[in-house]
Amino acid sequence: MHRPEVIDISYFPGCSLATTAKENNQSLIEVCKHMGYRLVELKDWNCCGSSSAHSIKSEMGFQLSCRNLSLAPKGIPLLVACPSCILHLKQAHRRLITDTSAMASYEARWGRLADQDLKIMHFFELMNSKNNVLPDLTLNGLKFVPYYGCMLARPPELRHEENYHGLMEKLLSAYGASPMTWNYASRCCGTFLSVARPDVVEPMVNEIVQNAMDSGAECLITACAMCHLNLEIRCSLKQKIPIFHFSEILSLAFQIRPKTDWFARHLIDPAPLLKSRMLITY
Repeated sequence: MHRPEVIDISYFPGCSLATTAKENNQSLIEVCKHMGYRLVELKDWNCCGSSSAHSIKSEMGFQLSCRNLSLAPKGIPLLVACPSCILHLKQAHRRLITDTSAMASYEARWGRLADQDLKIMHFFELMNSKNNVLPDLTLNGLKFVPYYGCMLARPPELRHEENYHGLMEKLLSAYGASPMTWNYASRCCGTFLSVARPDVVEPMVNEIVQNAMDSGAECLITACAMCHLNLEIRCSLKQKIPIFHFSEILSLAFQIRPKTDWFARHLIDPAPLLKSRMLITY
């Protein structure tokens, strides 16, 4: 198969992909490499501020995001995989290019003007190109439900941004998987409330997972590493189904052999399901 010319893209992994979701990071890098994209990680990046800083001290959260923007090379798109991170980075970028005082402060602090044309893109945007659809690959009828979470819905100020809902169903169907119909694709998983009030998050997660199983799905496929974590650690149902990162499923479709067994990092063992669908043999 002809491989496209390698294209460099700046990459901001964010805290989750660097820690609890390393398998998401590893599979994402390999999938992008397979498609002809080399992800160049920002040097010395920091937390985007997450929900904590932006909720308690919003200006600190803004400055944390601004520092990451200052590290992005001009003229190269910045890829972000985490819906929360891309939300905060895009909000910060929008404020900089619409608020002259914020831009002046940014220039004084970082010694450069913010790149007004910086393209901050989600991983889905790479996959949204028809040139990246490779229908000769197969996922052997894997039954799944797509879980986008609530962050990709974005706040009103970013309402003109592209909406990627439906992308996972479209692409994975082309690769031979079978999406099931369900009601919780955009339901909040509880996000960081999982730390402070797990008693609140547990029933939320149980309802999501139960609805997925009721739909006939064999697994959930997530667009967010934080959602993935909550769906695994806060589900208390006796019967559970595997939770996958979207990039992991794409790696199977592209027949990428993991350099390390990232599936072994899952709390709900996906190996029996993947073996039953002949997607792995080890």
